[in-house]
Amino acid sequence: MRIKALGVIDDAVVELSPGFTAVTGETGAGKTMVVTSLGLLLGGRADAALVRVGAKAAVVEGRVVVPPDARAARRAEEAGAELDDGALLISRTLSAEGRSRAHVGGRSVPVGLLSELSGDLVAVHGQTDQQGLLRTARQREALDRYAGEAVRTPLSAYRDAYRRLREVDATLEELTTRARERAQEADLLRFGLQEIEAAEPQPGEDAELAAEAERLGHAEALASAATVAHGALAGDPADPEGVDAATLVAGAHRSLEAVRAHDPALAALADRLSEVHILLSDVAGELAGYADDLDADPIRLAAVEERRATLAQLTRKYGEDITAVLAWAEESAGRLAELDGDDERLGELTAEREALRTELAELAGQLSRARAEAAERFADAVTEELAELAMPHARVSFELKHTEDPDGLEVDGRTLAFGPHGTDEVELLLTPHPGAQPRPVAKGASGGELSRVMLAVEVVFAGSDPVPTYLFDEVDAGVGGKAAVEVGRRLARLARSAQVVVVTHLPQVAAFADRHLVVEKTDDGSVTHSGVKAMEGEDRVRELSRMLAGQEDSELARAHAEELLEAARVGG
Repeated sequence: MRIKALGVIDDAVVELSPGFTAVTGETGAGKTMVVTSLGLLLGGRADAALVRVGAKAAVVEGRVVVPPDARAARRAEEAGAELDDGALLISRTLSAEGRSRAHVGGRSVPVGLLSELSGDLVAVHGQTDQQGLLRTARQREALDRYAGEAVRTPLSAYRDAYRRLREVDATLEELTTRARERAQEADLLRFGLQEIEAAEPQPGEDAELAAEAERLGHAEALASAATVAHGALAGDPADPEGVDAATLVAGAHRSLEAVRAHDPALAALADRLSEVHILLSDVAGELAGYADDLDADPIRLAAVEERRATLAQLTRKYGEDITAVLAWAEESAGRLAELDGDDERLGELTAEREALRTELAELAGQLSRARAEAAERFADAVTEELAELAMPHARVSFELKHTEDPDGLEVDGRTLAFGPHGTDEVELLLTPHPGAQPRPVAKGASGGELSRVMLAVEVVFAGSDPVPTYLFDEVDAGVGGKAAVEVGRRLARLARSAQVVVVTHLPQVAAFADRHLVVEKTDDGSVTHSGVKAMEGEDRVRELSRMLAGQEDSELARAHAEELLEAARVGG
């Protein structure tokens, strides 16, 4: 993994061993940035504050070896990535402005893809994860994860039914609490639909009636205008001596026709005059027909105005025109059918609610039984791990508690409160020694005991839900002495089946590593390319001496460091 311009790291390369790699260094040297870098490669949240001061962007690049048939490899190839000699090249760039970009196998991809891949590549465990496991909700999630398919399948069905029950309950509450409002709404809709149905409006009828009313209201003026226009075009029979437009145009046309053979231009004008004469005759004929058909009928006018008044009442209430009124009627008819069907719907929803509660009760029982069985196995496995971590007399157990609730689910003869995860309240208990009372692990364990309990939990997870790489970030906090040696030994044993990376401040843990990396800062406070060193031989003894006594050249510390390395070699 290469890290550039991230936090205190200017430019560094971190090469991790296939087995157990320990990362150490003085406080503030940049060990945390190694964890942060890996988190960015795994799709973690990007924060512009991580970019080194003065740099335009931080870059983290990693090379991850994955089998070609692994799920992560297939998912990456689906996104267009290519494997490089059996390895997946992943990079994450974070600009100082906060923009983030990701690349996998040479292809630009959404950052979300990194999160998808991470679940199959690396499991990260740190002090934050430990604190999270102190919460009962996280303990239930841990137990469910350990139980696997036995819980996963009924829990998925339970959540679907629970979500639907919430929807049904919300609808029923709305229907019952708003019954009066809905009845009032139905009455208003029914009145409006009856009023519209009684009027029987037709699409566009209001516009047609408006035009007819305008024509009937000015019938005399329209007839007079049409008669005068007709006389001007075709002549007035009462005035045989009068001159009209049609006669004048006809005379002009005859004059040109007599000489059209002598000039093509004049012939063209004669043709146009012929067209004008035809047009004048047509318009005159239509004017005569218009005047004859126009009837100033006051009875029809009154009927039109009355109909318009009826339609105006509808447009005043239900829409800006009759088309809008008809649209309102169609929509309101559907809404009224919905409201009128509320009684029937109430019955259907009530029956569905009872069926869902019955289904949930059955699934909750399955969940409880599956969790109880898994809890016993999980507790035994963690207790066995604690014996390996210098807590031979400690025992952990899970308590599955239930709360009585008269409105709850009927499960195995009891009425129990329930939620989105079932009826179980899960809590991890610790009995530190024989004769002691089991207590919640958050209250019954010291700092060192808590670290070992959580490490034991993570190791058990490693066996039930394996991934190729595990990263532990100072999970050994609060541990020392023999317990620290046992922590190192257990991590070394885990490294036989997976790659294990541990950021630690304990020399007892670092001594068990197959590869020991030290993060060193330069005089200006940065970590450069040469600032992440692999410690071997005398260098490793010197680093362990510093971790033991704060003095690299202390003979006593050196002797202790060499003893630790030998003990790890023999007993690892």
